[in-house]
Amino acid sequence: MYNDNLEERYELAIDRIKEIANDCGIESSQSGRCKIGVEFITYFAKTAQFILSMDSLSQQVNSGELNNKSIEELSQTNAELFKDIRGDNYNTSFANPAYAVLKMDELYGRLLSFLYVEIRSMIVYAYEKRLFDMTIIAEAFIEIYCIFEDDTKPKYKELYEALYWFVSDYSDVTVEYRIREMLDTNISFAMDIIMDSDLNDLRYLYKYGENITDNEIKTADYLNSLPQEEIEAMAKTFTEGFRIGFVLGNKDLSKKKIVNIRYCVGFERIVREEIKLFEKIGLKSTVYRAAVNTINKKMNFKVGYYSTSPNKQMEYDHRFDNTLYMDSAFVERKLGALRLAYENCKEAANTFAGPAVMEIFGENPFEPENKKESYSLDERQQKLCVKYDSEASHIVNEYIKGEERSYTIIAYPIPEIGDNFEEIFTEIVKINTLDYDKYKVIQQSIIDALDGSGHVEIKGQNKNKTDMKVSLMKIENPQKQTVFENCLADVNIPLGEVFTSPVLKGTSGILNVSEVYLHELKYKNLTVKFEDGMVVDYSCDNFDSEEKNKTFIRENLLYNHDTLPIGEFAIGTNTLAYVMANKYDIVYKLPILIVEKMGPHFAVGDTCYTWSEDVAVFNPNGKEIISRDNEVSILRKTEPEKAYYNCHTDITIPYDEIGEIVAVKADGTRITLIKEGRFVLEGAMELNEPFDEQL
Repeated sequence: MYNDNLEERYELAIDRIKEIANDCGIESSQSGRCKIGVEFITYFAKTAQFILSMDSLSQQVNSGELNNKSIEELSQTNAELFKDIRGDNYNTSFANPAYAVLKMDELYGRLLSFLYVEIRSMIVYAYEKRLFDMTIIAEAFIEIYCIFEDDTKPKYKELYEALYWFVSDYSDVTVEYRIREMLDTNISFAMDIIMDSDLNDLRYLYKYGENITDNEIKTADYLNSLPQEEIEAMAKTFTEGFRIGFVLGNKDLSKKKIVNIRYCVGFERIVREEIKLFEKIGLKSTVYRAAVNTINKKMNFKVGYYSTSPNKQMEYDHRFDNTLYMDSAFVERKLGALRLAYENCKEAANTFAGPAVMEIFGENPFEPENKKESYSLDERQQKLCVKYDSEASHIVNEYIKGEERSYTIIAYPIPEIGDNFEEIFTEIVKINTLDYDKYKVIQQSIIDALDGSGHVEIKGQNKNKTDMKVSLMKIENPQKQTVFENCLADVNIPLGEVFTSPVLKGTSGILNVSEVYLHELKYKNLTVKFEDGMVVDYSCDNFDSEEKNKTFIRENLLYNHDTLPIGEFAIGTNTLAYVMANKYDIVYKLPILIVEKMGPHFAVGDTCYTWSEDVAVFNPNGKEIISRDNEVSILRKTEPEKAYYNCHTDITIPYDEIGEIVAVKADGTRITLIKEGRFVLEGAMELNEPFDEQL
């Protein structure tokens, strides 16, 4: 890929872009020498200048010049990279589809805004020395410019086709590189930063090409202040959780060689120790960045390492940029590229153990603005996205078998959470390391009350309209079988829940929560109605019209599916986390990972055992958890294309909104577990102690 011909292509492209920058300059445009329409001159001038600045950046990276700069100089360089889209500057940035449409009308504006955001990915390509990607995006810009040069207001179809084929024609390369980033330990850009940098010299933060803020700087500085034994303890909690996940899942870790670590910039001191600990159990780590090119993005979600977003509204505005190229032919092309990528990496894929994820929380909540100028998928494209996700998941499972892999996930706060950052960080470490044996016994008492029940009733209080009946799987052998998993600190840290895959038939009612954040989006008065375990209706109060609210939920909670099943019902037991969150008033800033432990919750989507339903799983008491399937997931045996929805979102009802949770036995006996937000079950009332301590 990095050959003389590529270098020649790149140099020719940069020379041409210099000409474009000159042609679109003020003097040329005023003299009439510029051949493109006046409404597009500013766009091409600014974009050309940006590409040239990326060429300069690339030269500084390749020469090592950046390594000699002071932290003040690096900070200034970083600020310049993201200045265009930070804060109010976004209002007059071509990355903003509303501004682009205002300046260049709807058809051209949305398309050229898409291109501009793709071109901004050159920041990453420059830092990672990805000359191929630098070249093809520069060539795409030139092609679009030439179309305008030939016709001051060209036909939209010609522009559309140029960008469509840009994404499609290079999909074999862009998709394969993404898979290699996860599986190829020789791709070591981030690993080199983590392992080779002096982490006390915070200049290392600027080596990524990520947006660096006080979050990253203060996090790294704080971690540097901690004694080595505390760092090692946090790392061990993480890696041991991953290892224990294999043990409890009855999976053979000795067959695995690769683990993919996902984290946020600033946490390198912990990550470095995790890499070392993983090596001790035979796993080499890969580390890759959250995707920056459209073909590898999934809406506005980030998978990989990343830093504080320079503009979440921009990411939300462009979450459906795949509208531009999403058709049947493209879906087949991308699926073919995905299969080829895994086939080329099949040996590494077979030894892939799974992801180890470090989430962060504490950012100020984001309430998106829905812009009519942003792309949105039509009904046909929504179905195509669902089709792609379904078939892609089957391809991935062929090469990385679900029954042989595992994962772990943990979360830490960042300084944006407030002045009590260090206190909260300490509290979270405590919550992440609660007494395993203590909670094992308490949670088993809850499971004992639930096992043998025909259903569970959940009712809200204090204006919460929840009224759910959850059907449970029947136990044939009470001595050896159980319905609920005793979830402790392994794959899902912190500990603190018992969960099951409900029987869908008979699971009906209304789920309501006054306010909840799901995947960084706020939902006000979220209400979901279920019949026989499937979503039949939904609403919220985010926007001023029912249509907008339903669209918001369909796109961001149902992921454009017509319906979703209930994949999980759980009772969270981590009352300490709940009290801590209320003490610091940060409930709304916590990730689902922690919030789901702070009350009963329902997950819409797949079960927790997706792709590994046939692997026997046991609780610490030796009983097998039999409720690993439901009526949808069991279709994998007869109609596999209908078995999975490729999503799983937990919706938690806080304790103070719970009126009661009652287990109902087959003979009608009723056992109350929670009453008016407090545990009343014998054996579980110790969980109320944090509530009492806050009084």
